[in-house]
Amino acid sequence: MAFLDKTNKDKRSLVVNMRVEPNQLDLIDTAASVCGKTRSAFMLDAAYRAAEEALLDWRLFRLNDDQWKAFNQALDLPPEKNEKLHQLLQVKSPWE
Repeated sequence: MAFLDKTNKDKRSLVVNMRVEPNQLDLIDTAASVCGKTRSAFMLDAAYRAAEEALLDWRLFRLNDDQWKAFNQALDLPPEKNEKLHQLLQVKSPWE
């Protein structure tokens, strides 16, 4: 049995396959051509941007001035009493 060199395998590009409708492929090819990119490069760039945007939607939120003021006011309020949390914080950790 041949030994697989994982270091070489990890450095290779991976292949992604997908099915598309002919009209979708035509549109993608036209856009890729206009941008001077191959279909693969165009699709990878678009997918990468969409992935970044999706992740930023979970990390970044935008507020108008009124929303920002309300947000800061809520942060500035003193925390509500939470007896269960207080009790939990009084318990020693298992490693202590």
